[in-house]
Amino acid sequence: MHLVNLKDSTEQVSFAQAVKQGIGAHQGLFFMDKIEPFTAEQIDSLLKLPLVPRSQQVLRHLIGNDELPELESIIADAFTFKAPLVKVDDTSACLELFHGPTLAFKDFGARFMARVLSAIIGNDKCTILTATSGDTGAAVAAAFYHQPKINVVVLYPKGMVSPLQESLIATLGDNIHAVEVDAPFDNCQDMVKAAFDDAEFKAAVGLNSANSINISRLLAQVCYYFEAVAQVPEEKRSHLVFAVPCGNFGNITAGLIAKALGLKARFVIACNANDTVPRYLASGTWEPHPTVATISNAMDISRPNNWPRVEALCQLMGWSLQDFAYGSVSDDETRAHMKAVHSATGYVLEPHAAVAHKVLSASLQDGEFGIFLGTAHPAKFKSEVDQTLGIDLPLPQTLAERMTMPLNKKLMAADFATLKSYMLDELKLAD
Repeated sequence: MHLVNLKDSTEQVSFAQAVKQGIGAHQGLFFMDKIEPFTAEQIDSLLKLPLVPRSQQVLRHLIGNDELPELESIIADAFTFKAPLVKVDDTSACLELFHGPTLAFKDFGARFMARVLSAIIGNDKCTILTATSGDTGAAVAAAFYHQPKINVVVLYPKGMVSPLQESLIATLGDNIHAVEVDAPFDNCQDMVKAAFDDAEFKAAVGLNSANSINISRLLAQVCYYFEAVAQVPEEKRSHLVFAVPCGNFGNITAGLIAKALGLKARFVIACNANDTVPRYLASGTWEPHPTVATISNAMDISRPNNWPRVEALCQLMGWSLQDFAYGSVSDDETRAHMKAVHSATGYVLEPHAAVAHKVLSASLQDGEFGIFLGTAHPAKFKSEVDQTLGIDLPLPQTLAERMTMPLNKKLMAADFATLKSYMLDELKLAD
């Protein structure tokens, strides 16, 4: 697999190198400069396969035959849970991506990355530094827990993740180090970027990131778009629409890779009040506002890291950004939509899925069938869901057990020098 730094085209790396390195020079993202699509016949054959063998073929096609001989076994070990497509009404269904160990879509990417990285680092030590607005940290912590030679430091914004999300991040211990940052997510992300810009520090701790800047995360997520289409009746497959709740824009980037490979669908960008991209598409001006805290907190990102990949892929494929449908949804609108859907169908939407479904509903045209992504189990947002819908949603056993465990976290200001000192001291103790 040939990958290029989007900020410095002279830096070109293999898939394994991109996974180990995480991010390129000048904080550039690694991305493909060529995607070979499947034929229509190959797509039809793939859609007849179960998730694991289909994913093995899709990812082998992307990565190539010359890298990662363990790929097929890695996929079989990582993708051990389902991703059902559940009908909500006559024109839409939810792709439920919350049936993994941390009940969030990021289990797919994090488990795949953990196993890929373990396979390729050999005897080298590795430190994962990741910023999370909610579910990434939980998925990464679970995926890398007890992995030999790998330490994980998770940064998350104080007061801006749900108690359930925090419990999944900060109750493991061992090689998982939880850092609560007294600032919004974008500041956490800036601390990660600063760490990668410090060459001496990066080398000292073997730095890597499990955010969606890592290409392995994105490639794993491509697979569940194929899984979604495989569950759609053949007569509806020619007019599909995916609505993706967008924060860092990694999820929709994976969907667009699936489209480039040959899946026929159009994509809808669904944002909350942090609407940098919808405003950009409307005006042509990139103007991030300060991050706003919302009830769909995993999307509380004003400067999405993966947007350059969306633009690069559109340029590569000859697509226009104006082809995207898009919308942003306020908290009041999100709550009203959760109520309306529950009243009409009985389906329980958590806030992120509600944002996606509302924007999807406004975008669907006659004859189209919409798929919106359910990125987290509603119980991960139990307080908001219960209050909005007037129900008492039971906690899955996994969450109930973790909520009773003590938190093990470090509170920190949004300051890279403080983070650097903490990591050098803490990781030395963890060796």
